[in-house]
Amino acid sequence: MSVMALDTKAGRGVAVALAVLGWLARFVAVVLVIATFNFVLVHAAPGDPAQVIAGQSGSADAKLLAQLRAEYGLDKPYPVQLATYLKRIVTLDLGYSYRQQRSVLSLLGERLPATLLLTCTAFFLALAAGVLLGTLAGMRAGKWSDTVLTIVSLLLYAMPVFWLGLMLVLLFSVKLDWLPAFGYVTIGVEMTAFERLRDIASHLVLPAVSLAAVHMAIYARLMRSSVIELAHQDFIKTARAKGLKQGRIVARHILRNAILPVVTVAGMQAGALVGGAVVIETVFAWPGLGRLTYDAVLQRDYPVMLGIFLMMSVIVILLNLVTDAIYRLVDPRVSLRAAS
Repeated sequence: MSVMALDTKAGRGVAVALAVLGWLARFVAVVLVIATFNFVLVHAAPGDPAQVIAGQSGSADAKLLAQLRAEYGLDKPYPVQLATYLKRIVTLDLGYSYRQQRSVLSLLGERLPATLLLTCTAFFLALAAGVLLGTLAGMRAGKWSDTVLTIVSLLLYAMPVFWLGLMLVLLFSVKLDWLPAFGYVTIGVEMTAFERLRDIASHLVLPAVSLAAVHMAIYARLMRSSVIELAHQDFIKTARAKGLKQGRIVARHILRNAILPVVTVAGMQAGALVGGAVVIETVFAWPGLGRLTYDAVLQRDYPVMLGIFLMMSVIVILLNLVTDAIYRLVDPRVSLRAAS
């Protein structure tokens, strides 16, 4: 191996290392900015944990309030509180819950798997169903099936998420008794590992469908427009003239190009799924971060609220990175332009 080849490989290694370090520096900077913004917003809201705790104890006098604020560090100036909070974040210390007297990190660790299960299932369900329905509607544009799919997409897009969830509960749980209405798993029943997985899956169906419905409608409409536009391009006409079958044209030429805008929008809206989980988890009593957020807001539990907001922000950033990687795989031209 020549010296020039070794120098080239070493140079590439250094470039990759510098790129990774630069990304990590930007990631840390973005997280700190988001944490600061969250801290300002949370503390700008009226009321504080001391007032809530004292009010629930039935002894909201000035002495007790001052004692509680001193105990939780709420009597210090905001810049001091903010500096202390940011210093804890750097050491991955999110503090302790005022209400539950537990580490915020342990609370998030308990609730995060349920939220990830719900949001990931809803995301892939919305993406798969949206791409499939949008492709079918685009290939049959102007026909009755296209009209039906368009009307269904518009209805799903217009429905409030919580209302759709309640209607699904009334239909599939109350009327038909096919699926459980609330919770994560059936309590008080001994089950094998397979039975437990099946039970969790049955509890997951309604909240996942409710959360995915709006996004599925968006992806379907976007996919339909892309398919209709691509179906009249010259390279598609050339493929048909060569005698290629319709299924191969759709799979290899239309679908791969039409899905690019859907991937872009899906990546930008992945964070909306995490935010929408707050409503859905409350409706279906799903024990995830959304339900924990709802309880923390009511109790003014600042450390839990800030920990949840920070974790959701990190998840959104990571989802955007994954979307960028997927986009590069789907469209190699992106990598070529980045390299040029």
